[in-house]
Amino acid sequence: MWLQGTISTTRRFDQPYRGDGLQRHLGPLGIGWTKRCDGSTSHRDRDVLAGDDSAYRAAEFAAKLTYPDVSSHSPSVHLRTQDVLELAASFCFTDGMNFAFTDEQDQLREFVRSFLTEKSSEEAVREQMETEAGYDAAVWEQLSEQMGLPGLVIPEDFGGQGFGFVELGIVFEEMGRALLCAPFLSSTLAALTLMHSGDDTAKAAHLPGIASGETIATLAYTEENGKWDASGIEATSDGSTVSGTKSFVIDGHTASLLIVAAQSSAGVSLYAVDGKGPGVSTEALATMDQTRKQAKVVLDGAPATLIGADGAGWDVLQTVLDLAAIALAAEQVGGAQFVLEMGTQYAKDRVQFGRPIGSFQAIKHKLADMLVEVESAKSAAYYGMWCASEMNDELASVASLAKAYCSDAYFHAAAENIQIHGGIGFTWEHPAHLYFKRAKSSELMFGDPSYHRELLAQRIGL
Repeated sequence: MWLQGTISTTRRFDQPYRGDGLQRHLGPLGIGWTKRCDGSTSHRDRDVLAGDDSAYRAAEFAAKLTYPDVSSHSPSVHLRTQDVLELAASFCFTDGMNFAFTDEQDQLREFVRSFLTEKSSEEAVREQMETEAGYDAAVWEQLSEQMGLPGLVIPEDFGGQGFGFVELGIVFEEMGRALLCAPFLSSTLAALTLMHSGDDTAKAAHLPGIASGETIATLAYTEENGKWDASGIEATSDGSTVSGTKSFVIDGHTASLLIVAAQSSAGVSLYAVDGKGPGVSTEALATMDQTRKQAKVVLDGAPATLIGADGAGWDVLQTVLDLAAIALAAEQVGGAQFVLEMGTQYAKDRVQFGRPIGSFQAIKHKLADMLVEVESAKSAAYYGMWCASEMNDELASVASLAKAYCSDAYFHAAAENIQIHGGIGFTWEHPAHLYFKRAKSSELMFGDPSYHRELLAQRIGL
């Protein structure tokens, strides 16, 4: 669900437009309204007026400061919602919100990209997707021991690096670009669950192993009913054991630690279960996206240790799933950017009728639409990363917004990339289908766009 709108103001065309760099980072926040700088509301759009009045006042104030010489004789310019948000941010939020990556974050991106270019080439991805484990143990060891990525956001007290969610999002973006086959998302889910559980004993027991990469961990949450809310958790626990079936568990067949959500007498609770212990059987699932392995996990009286307070599991899971949605949105942005680059390069190289196909209007339109969607997806994901880093009140709504938009943008970009490539794009030998399949599986993971739009509407009170 997107709230569209414009704000009308006037300015002379010879006046400079300030803050261009912020526009692409604020574009898709979905705040829309229709007001004029004199405070009146456009009658045409009165029924769709939406948005925070304080945000509007900030935008109005910023517009007046930016364009002080407003007269009835100057041309009328309709600023997009992105422009309004940019103006508001440039004047009102610069102290608390920085939309530029730091030099250290840029260096992290370059470092991770360089590593993945070498270790997660198309050849390496195709090799790992054919294996049962689904990843190269040697590459995972390098990621863990030499780069410390599994422990990036784990506090230093528990063996991690102690970085924030923005750095984690950068890593996910680069991994999505490279289609890395590794248990990184699954281990991150487990680590985030432990970190937000409030259980220091569980943190001390499991986080150091996850941070070092020695423990492959995952969150066993979804079940065969396909529900993403608390009502979908049907596995049960008597306090010391867990029984039930979990489906679509990321890396569930290779994980040595399962964080299992189950119903106890007090409600949804979280438990630590030995993934290779008694009462646990796993089965790798045949999924469309072979670059990310998923499994069915059957628990039959499996010994379990309670994590956090009994009955408090759903509160923890809600936060973790919001963080997971933002992390996945960042990964989707990386994949979407890569397929955009892939399609653009092919449009330059492929010659038909004596000219590059990129000179044909139909191809131009596809690439232009892809560019707009990818840049907007970046805005949503980056803002989500900032909210997650700050753990502010917007986290829940922005998580659903980012997941819904980035899912649509990635899937559309991947599909259009295949169309731009034509016949070669449909073949097994070309990598376009690998990104298409990852886009589709990621679209459904943690809830599809329709689910998150409905959740967003509920969260903002619509």
